[in-house]
Amino acid sequence: MKLMETKHVISDTIGSLPEKERLVISLYHYEDLNMKEIGGILGITESRVCQIHAKAVMRLRSKLKGMVAG
Repeated sequence: MKLMETKHVISDTIGSLPEKERLVISLYHYEDLNMKEIGGILGITESRVCQIHAKAVMRLRSKLKGMVAG
């Protein structure tokens, strides 16, 4: 898969996440905010941000593995 195709697939997969998971992924990985800063923005605890991030990463891995295998 070419780099541009890979970026497009990842972007589409992130877009398919539930809103809060998508937001946490975007703020953490694209805006370079830490978990505490994201928690302040969303009005949730740092530990909850960490839980949401972990769940989002698991979903992304699962969906991307399915695409590669399929």
